[in-house]
Amino acid sequence: MLNAILLSLAGLVGLAIGGELLVRGAVGIAQKLGISTLVTGLVIVGFATSMPEMVASVQAALEGSPGIAWGNIVGSNLANTLLILGATALVMPIALTGGGRRDAVVALIATIGLAALAYSQLGARWIGGALLVGIVSYIVWRYRYPGAAQEDDDDDDDDAPENGYVASALFAAGLAVLVFSGQILVTGAIDLATLFGVSETAIGLTVVAFGTSLPELAASVAAALRGKPGLAIGNVVGSNIYNILLIGGVTMGIAPFALPENLLGVQMGLLIASAVALLGLLWFAKSIGRAMGLVLLAAFLGNVVFVFM
Repeated sequence: MLNAILLSLAGLVGLAIGGELLVRGAVGIAQKLGISTLVTGLVIVGFATSMPEMVASVQAALEGSPGIAWGNIVGSNLANTLLILGATALVMPIALTGGGRRDAVVALIATIGLAALAYSQLGARWIGGALLVGIVSYIVWRYRYPGAAQEDDDDDDDDAPENGYVASALFAAGLAVLVFSGQILVTGAIDLATLFGVSETAIGLTVVAFGTSLPELAASVAAALRGKPGLAIGNVVGSNIYNILLIGGVTMGIAPFALPENLLGVQMGLLIASAVALLGLLWFAKSIGRAMGLVLLAAFLGNVVFVFM
């Protein structure tokens, strides 16, 4: 038991370190390319911070544990919207300037598609291919049509590496740490599920999802503190899209099986509700304040308790 706990903790710490290196490198590369802050959050940082989820889910699929893989995807999206936005709003209320609305629509459509896939109990490699086509189409569309939200593009990120070579080195180092840490975390998570007699999906929804969401949490809180709401929101929305289309596509391609049935019901309902709530906030609210942050956090913690009950 001690070995499983140590492996899981080591994997979580490694994912946090690797994710931070990857994000810093990604932001530095994006700045050198002259990409806007919102698009950096949606495409570059969203992709970079989704790499822990990618590594953990792919590793789980390769080891024959699709419950951990899909539980991680669903749990990470719940953590992004409820935990990360909630915690970020408690630290610093997030001003909403209109950016990310179109992307929140894409995230909601992807979420509804994932729910439909779960309830249909279909599993095939062509479905994985279709999801991957979806993420490629999104990236091309978002790069060609970045939108008008450039609210903080003129601000320099003092923590981003100035040198392009340094940024690339940080990105590569972060990716290497993530791959190694992901393997350790999945091994420990499978052992924990066996030891405590809970489903692998439950471990994926909670322990693995929390660990793989640490980079998004760090990136969003840091962005809010630096007065970059576009980066904070873009990171969360972009990561949600990547988790479903990219990670879900790769996972389905490796292990073309139906999603675990214990993701149906409450988990899918909460996932859709959180996507609708995020879209509603971006369209109708001027900010995500501390009161709303508490509501989001309460929903996340309540679901964790429900999963283990």
